Amino acid sequence: MTYTDLPGQPRPGVPGGAATARATCVLAPNPSAMTLDGTNTWILAEPDSALAVVVDPGPLDEAHLRAVIAVAEEAGKRIALTLLTHGHADHSGGAARFAELTGTAVRALDPAQRLGGEGLGVGDVITTGGLELHVLSTPGHTADSLCFHLPADRAVLTGDTVLGRGTTMVAHPDGRLGDYLDSLRRLRSLAVDDGVDTVLPGHGPVLEDAQGVVEYYLAHRAKRLAQVETAVENGHRTAAEVVAHVYADVDPSLWPAAELSVRAQLDYLGEHGLI
Repeated sequence: MTYTDLPGQPRPGVPGGAATARATCVLAPNPSAMTLDGTNTWILAEPDSALAVVVDPGPLDEAHLRAVIAVAEEAGKRIALTLLTHGHADHSGGAARFAELTGTAVRALDPAQRLGGEGLGVGDVITTGGLELHVLSTPGHTADSLCFHLPADRAVLTGDTVLGRGTTMVAHPDGRLGDYLDSLRRLRSLAVDDGVDTVLPGHGPVLEDAQGVVEYYLAHRAKRLAQVETAVENGHRTAAEVVAHVYADVDPSLWPAAELSVRAQLDYLGEHGLI
């Protein structure tokens, strides 16, 4: 199987370096089964601007945070703003220290993650250094999950809502499956109606087929939901029992994350009167 046969058409190789005309990835050194190659920290800037925006500075790792600043400075950019896709520590743990190092505000949907007072809301447009970056509400993985549409590059930064490889979890109880399905449909509309073709994920490689990967995610969720419903009908009542039955082909190290998603699916099925 080639890369172009995989969902979303991932770019070959380890994430890192220039991804589009305005987006550069600095890979954090925190690989794991959950974070894939590590967290993708994104530096965004207009090519002719001296100012840059950083999305998800990553974990509290001093060397990584300084590496992000160095990459920006080597490109002739000064980091002027920090944004968060959501509050999980592998994306936001280093934000406070990064703000100290750069003198920037940290903007996020969750007030607890903000530094500097100003948050982020649906429909906000970031214009730092002439950059045009649209804020999209995409709850589901977490309640505070955001994506960022970069129209000039026909790209969207998805945090953990869409990964560069595999699928993400719905982090119950904060994450809700109904919200997540709505968010995926919102991203599908972005691809179909607004011409977005590139996904810049929070983990894993850049994807060249935004619509393809979102369609895959929607189909995957529908399949899993049907499997969970069938498992319950066959007597598997607890989330742990459902995981052992439905996710038998998945690495057991990922079962705790799968159990969160199953709990979200059980809630969804119950809310819709399906179990």
